[in-house]
Amino acid sequence: MAERPENHDPRDPAPIERLRAVMRRLRDPDGGCPWDLEQDFRSIASYTVEEAHEVAEAIERDDLDDLRDELGDLLFQVVFHAHMAEEQDVFDFDDVARGISDKLVRRHPHVFAERRNLSPEEQTREWERIKAEERGCDDPSALAGVSRGLAALRRAVKLQKRAGRVGFDWPDARSIIAKMREELDELELELDEAAPERIRDEVGDLLFVVANLARKLDCDPGGALRHANAKFERRFRLMETLAEADGRRLADLPLDEQEALWQRAKRELRNAPTVPEEGSEPV
Repeated sequence: MAERPENHDPRDPAPIERLRAVMRRLRDPDGGCPWDLEQDFRSIASYTVEEAHEVAEAIERDDLDDLRDELGDLLFQVVFHAHMAEEQDVFDFDDVARGISDKLVRRHPHVFAERRNLSPEEQTREWERIKAEERGCDDPSALAGVSRGLAALRRAVKLQKRAGRVGFDWPDARSIIAKMREELDELELELDEAAPERIRDEVGDLLFVVANLARKLDCDPGGALRHANAKFERRFRLMETLAEADGRRLADLPLDEQEALWQRAKRELRNAPTVPEEGSEPV
């Protein structure tokens, strides 16, 4: 845990209160920031999602200094939304904090109330039962309550997990791989017709099966894709560097020479030191 600065004055406000004061100043109609003043819930929503993704990326890089900064950015988004709600006299930051505290206590009776030992599976079922009671929803489906606002890959995994709880699941990863090959075959057949709607459906089916495979292998598909993106970017940038070292531009090279540079970049990165540079990921 970080220590307080040596020059810390105990009369100073708590860090969260200072952040809320900064937010009030930014939204002050008399001398605040013009950009912050013109924002509303909808305009800020995309920034909130972006900051959450940057938190995940910092975790992927195992960069704890960056994680601290990104969590601060995400916290500011919460404070921003709560302050705008306070301006409308709907709720404030304290209501948000109080609500999540109450919810966590309510959803963990085995910790805060009954203190009975539950297996992870029993705990998950209890969690979902309490959530269903909170929603007061008449929808009896096992899929009830899976938010449509989730990122598509994450929602696919949650839907698959819910279906698996009632036994509708593949027995193992190999059976999912067989299904993935089947979906690839169906996509290939649609390429001859080139109907955009059918191709979209088949690509969607394929992605859904890939997400299911990742779930079965206990692998977060979003994290796996972020890692693949970073790996592709490192290799492609090295391709550009290698081409420039020969006095050429990558865009001017035929595909076979680009492929040769790609293979060379893979070899060089594979043989690079295993300790990644700051801000990078292992190959």
